[in-house]
Amino acid sequence: MSLTQALRTAASGLNAAQGGLSLVSANVANAQTPGYTRKTVETATVAAGGDLVSVRLASVNRLVDQYIQKQLRTESTGGSYATLRSQMYGQLQKIYGDPNAATSLESVFNEFTKAIQALTTNPSDYSTRANVLSTGRAMAQQLNNMSEDIQSLRQNAEQGLAESVASVNTFLKGLAQVNNQLTASHTHDASRATMLDQRDYYLDQLAGLMDIQVTYNADDSVAVFTSSGIQLAGASASTLSFDAQGMMTAGAQWNADESKRQVGTIIATNSSGGKIDLIASRSIRSGKIAAYLEMRDKVLVQAQNQLDEFAASVSRSLSDITTPGTPATSGAQSGYDVDLTGLLAGNSVKVSWKDTLTGRTHTATLVRVDTPSALPLSDSLTADPNDKVIGIDFSGGLANAVTQMNKAFTGQVQFSNPSGNTLRVLDDGAASTADIVSVSTTKTQTSLTGGSAALPFFMDGPDYYSGAIAGTYPQSVGYAARITVNPALLSDVSKLVQFDVATPSGDQTRPNFLYDKLVNAGQTYATNTGVGSDASPYNGTISSFLRQAMAVQGENAAGASKLAEGQKMVVDALQQRLNEGAAVNIDEEMTTLLTLQTAYGANARVFSVVNEMLKTLLQMM
Repeated sequence: MSLTQALRTAASGLNAAQGGLSLVSANVANAQTPGYTRKTVETATVAAGGDLVSVRLASVNRLVDQYIQKQLRTESTGGSYATLRSQMYGQLQKIYGDPNAATSLESVFNEFTKAIQALTTNPSDYSTRANVLSTGRAMAQQLNNMSEDIQSLRQNAEQGLAESVASVNTFLKGLAQVNNQLTASHTHDASRATMLDQRDYYLDQLAGLMDIQVTYNADDSVAVFTSSGIQLAGASASTLSFDAQGMMTAGAQWNADESKRQVGTIIATNSSGGKIDLIASRSIRSGKIAAYLEMRDKVLVQAQNQLDEFAASVSRSLSDITTPGTPATSGAQSGYDVDLTGLLAGNSVKVSWKDTLTGRTHTATLVRVDTPSALPLSDSLTADPNDKVIGIDFSGGLANAVTQMNKAFTGQVQFSNPSGNTLRVLDDGAASTADIVSVSTTKTQTSLTGGSAALPFFMDGPDYYSGAIAGTYPQSVGYAARITVNPALLSDVSKLVQFDVATPSGDQTRPNFLYDKLVNAGQTYATNTGVGSDASPYNGTISSFLRQAMAVQGENAAGASKLAEGQKMVVDALQQRLNEGAAVNIDEEMTTLLTLQTAYGANARVFSVVNEMLKTLLQMM
């Protein structure tokens, strides 16, 4: 080997060592940088004429186990979902509070019933009457506050969705840029390794927000899809938009029908301008975004439903009067008459009849509706799975309402208005295909002194609570946020006892009625509360329903916490396995540094010796 070749070889060795030293320096400097992976230099020999004449830097490699990285990314998606869900369940539990605490809804309701129980034994005492109103107001205020807090949580979820969507757009745009850089690059140097780190960082961040599928190309660029197969990023990035709807209320809910939707939805727009609703297409099933959606649209809505159903049950139990019909006949037809005087929107007529051909008994609930746009009504308006709900528009008068009823029953059960506000319900007479079993009306008592023990103790703001259906949802939606004690009672506490002008001040009739309805009477509750099922709705007292609702929330919160704990263990274990190879180890880097330092020194020594030999040769000439 000539001296000049020896110089070239030493110089290439110095360059290789210098490249390794630079990489070690970068590893140490970025040891705490998110997304940075440890890198090593791969060298290759250069041969000429059959001799090894120098060395070169072949590539810069990242020490990443891609199989573990893929597993970690998948589990991180589930971990983000479980953690956020558990956190929000914890916040919801704080709203409900400890069932044994004096401020819990159950305790406040018990104080209200105790106050009414005291009134049954001492109805004429002013302070006892005043305590009933005081505890009633405390319960109403508790429901108001809890509803406000639940809607605040939903508002936080809405804001979280807006922020998450903005982050997704940032990462998708970054991925598209890195993809284009990787496609244009044909070297495997440190800059390419850095691009791969940036690519994986964006993918990891996306995976925490939503479940994604990743396809790797030969040039190391990636295509990102939703779990349902919608492409989000490649050479270009889709843009996600979220139209937050402002202040959250119980009636603000997501709906695939744009005209009915009152909360934000997520629209993906691709580079060609095509749009798709990621919520309607169920394209997001895990990650933080899925957790926010579940809490906003399901869990917190169900929690509000529980409060609303409780508030409605208390109101109905004190103000509703169910009256059976009186027998009536017309020729060969038989059935019942009911008086519709005082029937409010939301009040109902219940008809039960037996099909003589099959022997099966059917029931239908005819609900008064004064807003035609609310029709048709859903059968879920009543909790009975075997009940058919029929909305009847009364805005055109009773005669028009009777026409609607007959049209709905097509002759098997026949309706008429013989006089005044009387509704007559008869079978089909000679045809003998149906026998009327029973007919009854359920009305809301609106007067404090109407001669009935029932009274409108609670109000929906300035309105009576009758379960009216107006717009897109019934009066029960959000009722817990609006429930208040009847101001007429607050101004005249004697009406807690005196239900007629002749009622003695010490009469126990109304107090006994109120106590019995609150404590002993059974009701059937809506299944959108999570208590009971569509096939078997829950039936029980108000207090038992409240306990069941609290139990459901407690079980759900405990389940969410366990899921989050389990998912965290999996994610932590995978992260540790990935870090064993990918994370920078300072001790290893120092060892590598000493090796490179020795190599650099040796090459420098060769360079120096050859230089001295060249000087000697020149002096000899």
